Amino acid sequence: MNIGLIAHDAKKKLMQNFCIAYRGILSKHKLYATGTTGRLVEEVTNLNIHRYLAGHLGGEQQIGAQIEHDNIDLVIFLRDPFTPKTHEPDVNNIVRLCDTHNIPLATNLATAELLIKAMERGDFEFRNVYRKG
Repeated sequence: MNIGLIAHDAKKKLMQNFCIAYRGILSKHKLYATGTTGRLVEEVTNLNIHRYLAGHLGGEQQIGAQIEHDNIDLVIFLRDPFTPKTHEPDVNNIVRLCDTHNIPLATNLATAELLIKAMERGDFEFRNVYRKG
């Protein structure tokens, strides 16, 4: 599966810790991330991550384009709900695109853990059916 990783500044350490904890599962999949998040996760996990631009420089738009082209199967977007972002439309666009294209989306750690464990069990076979249909 292709997994998108995005984390706001206040959540980058949490994303690193999440990826350390689930490195074994994540290593079996293709990972895509906004620039800084990808670099920070690579530094602590040695996972191979395709990095786009930094989120505020267009990385969220690049991942959004991949979602639109059905090239992302799952998105983990650890958002900071308390700090307004100048690129908030891009943030909201990711959520809208995931809803539109039936892409599982986690915006917090609890949901991210549930999705990763479900993915490990093979619960995302519907993605293959959805692509064919």
